[in-house]
Amino acid sequence: MPINAGSLHFLVGPVIALLMIGLCSLFLRWAFSSRTPPSRGHDEELLTPVASLSRRESALALRAVLSDAGIRSTIREPAAHRTDVLVFPEDLDRARVLALSFGGP
Repeated sequence: MPINAGSLHFLVGPVIALLMIGLCSLFLRWAFSSRTPPSRGHDEELLTPVASLSRRESALALRAVLSDAGIRSTIREPAAHRTDVLVFPEDLDRARVLALSFGGP
C-alpha cells in the first residue's frame, strides 16, 4: 500500500537526502576543524632543540653521538637545508655539551 504524502510526495526523498548531507557536513566540519590546543610555554615543551644543522647526515651523526651517551633524540626538518636535533629537557645540558664538542662528519 503506497504512502499518501499529498501533492508534494515527489519532494520527500530529495528533502531527506539534503537534510542528511547537511547533517553529515556539519559533523565533518566539527570533527575535522583546525582548532589548536592551548599553547604551552617554551619550558613545558616535550622536546627541546639542541642543534640546528644544514645537512641531514650531520644531524644523524650527532644523534648517534647522543645515543652513545644514553641520550634519546630525534630529528625534524622544518625547512630545506635545515635539520634540527631534539632532546628531552632533562637531557638538554648533557646534549648541549656533546653538541658543542661535535665536529660532524
